[in-house]
Amino acid sequence: MLGRGLAVLGQAIREQPRIFAVAVTGSVLFGAMTVASAFVVGAVVGDVVVPAIERGSVGVGVLALAAVALFGISMLRVVGIFGRRLGAGYMQYRLQAAYRRRVTRRYLDLPLSWHHRNATGTLLSNANSDVEAAWYPIAPLPFAVGTLVMLVGAVVSLFVTDWALALVGLAVFPALFALNVAYSRRMAPRQARAQRLRAEVSGIAHESFDGALVVKTMGREAQETDRFAARAGELRDSLVAVGRLRGVFDPMLETLPSLGTLAVLVVGAFRLREGAISVSELVSVAFLFTVLAFPVRAIGWVLAELPRSVAGWERVRRVLDATGEMPYGDTEFDPADRRPATLAFAGVCFGYEPAEAHLPGTEVLGEVSFTVPAGKTVALVGPTGAGKSTIASLAVRLVDPRAGAVALDGVDVRRLTAASLAGAAALVAQVPFIFDDTVRANIALDRPGIGDDDVWAALRLAEADGFVAALPDGLDTMVGERGTSLSGGQRQRLTLARALAGRPRLLVLDDATSAVDPRVEAAILAGLRSSGGEPGTPAASILVVAYRRATIALADEVIYLEQGRVVARGTHAQLLATVPGYTDLVTAYEQAEVDHTKNATYDQVAPLSSGLEIEVDR
Repeated sequence: MLGRGLAVLGQAIREQPRIFAVAVTGSVLFGAMTVASAFVVGAVVGDVVVPAIERGSVGVGVLALAAVALFGISMLRVVGIFGRRLGAGYMQYRLQAAYRRRVTRRYLDLPLSWHHRNATGTLLSNANSDVEAAWYPIAPLPFAVGTLVMLVGAVVSLFVTDWALALVGLAVFPALFALNVAYSRRMAPRQARAQRLRAEVSGIAHESFDGALVVKTMGREAQETDRFAARAGELRDSLVAVGRLRGVFDPMLETLPSLGTLAVLVVGAFRLREGAISVSELVSVAFLFTVLAFPVRAIGWVLAELPRSVAGWERVRRVLDATGEMPYGDTEFDPADRRPATLAFAGVCFGYEPAEAHLPGTEVLGEVSFTVPAGKTVALVGPTGAGKSTIASLAVRLVDPRAGAVALDGVDVRRLTAASLAGAAALVAQVPFIFDDTVRANIALDRPGIGDDDVWAALRLAEADGFVAALPDGLDTMVGERGTSLSGGQRQRLTLARALAGRPRLLVLDDATSAVDPRVEAAILAGLRSSGGEPGTPAASILVVAYRRATIALADEVIYLEQGRVVARGTHAQLLATVPGYTDLVTAYEQAEVDHTKNATYDQVAPLSSGLEIEVDR
């Protein structure tokens, strides 16, 4: 543990050498002045105070000189403290900020498959408490380094003063170090467990908050409370164990320097009687042990925090060393080219990696090939688990295929720059996500070149301009966390408008209008098919995961999937006539839609106190 902890501290010093040098210089200055102050105090007592008591008077000049010496040393100690604390604090917070940015950037580089295997709460803990824990010992580190220099100076001074007093010092300081090592070894597993439990508690809390709607509607509040309480109780017990151990060792660490001072006084009294040392030397050594008691604790602070630091560092390194990033290429599209793009899948195979290495993966797609011609609309239809959402993710390169290629205008998407791909293709996912911000901010997302006119144009295409205009503050209306003040259909239309505001050349809709009224959905798709500036001219090619028959019928071509493979392709009418599985699926969806509409419209009769009855629209 000591070796691993010192390696973490070495990493910090290598990354911030100049700031560390400033902090250590301040600490060394403080330590040197501490040792010097002991001998100045001894000299003042032995050469000024004792003679003054014996004579009954003191010279003004000697008294003034003593005062100047003590004041000068005190001011230099203040300068040392200032440099040490400023440097240590700046170094610690700079490292924490740098590693939070590195962890966050790594999250962005890692593929979705990696994120699927790691709980969100754990990732939040990695970027927050683990980074904080990794660099927590940096605050006392310069003080500890300065203290080591001070101890060397103190031991040398002790030997210069008297060998017997030096032996007392050599007995106390190793004992203090050995006690710190024993403390560190016992603390290591406790700190590691506490750090792991912090992440687990964070994960449970995040999951409960994220699923608040499910928890409330299913009446699971008590069970979620118990689940959280159980893990929080484990964390409490773990931290109590840390506190108990600290409660045992802290008094011992505090007592040893005091025992050293007592031993110096006892031994020093005998040496003084023998005439081996003077009063000023005895006072200097005793005062030295007294002032060393607090700085020596800095070494204990560093050693005590090393187990927690190592635990945090290893959890952070697990993220930074994770493999599977998706590097982008250097090919760019012409930004001025706003023509619809052609999307092509060629022999694409894909499988999700297992959550654990020893488990088998899940094969999702096998040899999928199709094309979305420029300006056309292609619908993906298939039963649940057929791979439709995976194809949507592959189209905008949220994931990469295991085999085969996905191309945009003949260019493999892996060769495109991130900016070029984001500007050319946009995905509107099944579950809409709305930020806790204004309508304008949710649509524009601070992208350059998107003004209010572009926002309103996107809202009109998404059939969302009407309800946005009716909001209290229009575009400036705050929509709440995850859009809680909006209906499901309104959230979907806002996320669609967000994608359209960037004027993509390929639009991928993964069941993105499922919560929208069928008539509104038809109007949206019709608008997208003729939004290129001239009637009948599309602004983008469209790949849509579709369930409703009316939506499917608007597509120029339908791709029918089963078990991750393309079973049939053609127009809606052709597939209805030739593919029984397709016919059964679409008919079942249509019947379910009809049944849902009937059940949701006139199915509840509420008697009123007056004897009248009204039909309530659910």
